[in-house]
Amino acid sequence: MEPIYDAIIVGSGLAGLSCAKRLASQGFSFLILESSDAIGGRVRSDYIDGFILDRGFQVLLTAYPEAASTLDYEKLDLKPFLPGALINDGKYFIRLSDPFKEPASFLSMMVSNIASLADKLRVAYLRQKVMSSTIEQIFSQPDKTIMQSLKDYGFSDNMITRFFKPFFGGITLDNTLSGSNRMFEFVYKMMAEGQVAIPSGGMGKISQQLASGFAKDSIRLSSRVASIDPVKAQVTLASGESFLARAIVIATDSASASDLTNLVQPRPAKMATCLYFAADKAPISEPVLVLNGADKDTGPINNLAVLTNVAKSYGPEGKHLISVTVLGQLPAGHKSDELESSFEAQLIKDVLAQAKSWFGEQVDGWQHLKSYRIANALPDQSPPWLETERPTRLADGLYVCGDFRENASINGALVSGRKAAEALVADLKVATCK
Repeated sequence: MEPIYDAIIVGSGLAGLSCAKRLASQGFSFLILESSDAIGGRVRSDYIDGFILDRGFQVLLTAYPEAASTLDYEKLDLKPFLPGALINDGKYFIRLSDPFKEPASFLSMMVSNIASLADKLRVAYLRQKVMSSTIEQIFSQPDKTIMQSLKDYGFSDNMITRFFKPFFGGITLDNTLSGSNRMFEFVYKMMAEGQVAIPSGGMGKISQQLASGFAKDSIRLSSRVASIDPVKAQVTLASGESFLARAIVIATDSASASDLTNLVQPRPAKMATCLYFAADKAPISEPVLVLNGADKDTGPINNLAVLTNVAKSYGPEGKHLISVTVLGQLPAGHKSDELESSFEAQLIKDVLAQAKSWFGEQVDGWQHLKSYRIANALPDQSPPWLETERPTRLADGLYVCGDFRENASINGALVSGRKAAEALVADLKVATCK
């Protein structure tokens, strides 16, 4: 059997789609094999009863350089969040804004008890520092934890607990802030330079746009890969069907990649649970992220967003969509691949109780729509993980890409896919010349 494709790509997440897009632009053929029933990996959206439910609360930072050069933002019809956050300190809501983007918020920032005057000056210094640094400089500095970095900058415990833990804890899915300071400063720079937004049609539109120009038969869904043979460049499905190509690209998460080859070591992953609720009335009126900034345990909510305040298209007429993110692992004894009904029921109850303490009796009318437990939501990239550059070429004819190889972000996934394609194309061109 002769190879039909230049490359077989295992997985249709952003990295795999980015790789395929670059291969297509160079005139190389490919086949994407996806185990699920739709493309996108973690960047997918479901459409239920007029609501758009992203598979986990996600946003696009418009300043991401790879995303800006790869995606058509106008066609995505991006809808931005307001900068800053609405923080509940256990008793009251306090609006913390970016006075550089919202000059009118300067006075409220100055009187906010979330941040002291010294903290506000440190925020201004941090903002100036990351904006004057290149991305290359940020990712080449010695790494340390976010928590250590914030302490080194001199931020108060109050500021760290009430803002940085829920805000960047929500981004890194780790409110202990044990993640990479490189990623923290990169994300801070992206937020300062651009907007935090969602496509009007859901985050899944990003994946769909990447694949929009592909040939109809270039993607096979519900096709789980059981094994690969890099020497033969052969991929075998669980069904027994096999394919040959000139090269193989593994574009899965690290655990799945390590199942296919011992050249990839699995990485621990951060988990999150996203719960969606429908409401007749929005609990807040602004398109702003709500954070749990209490200095003691007041409930499971880390962050909350009324997505229909950001993009009306996320819900049917007259309804509002509320997203709640809960961090952490399932209790011992619970299954790792699903939310057991008893645990989910208790989690919903606890979330609603906390939301009611924030917004009052209107929460009694919220209707639970769906919960998503994302076991591999983000690869753990705690220091010193990002200090080592990982190649996309694993062996002759075998490549790997994914955010766990670059950095844990939409931008990192897109960059990793592009780099895998560039390495593959270079090798195929050399092989053709021989």
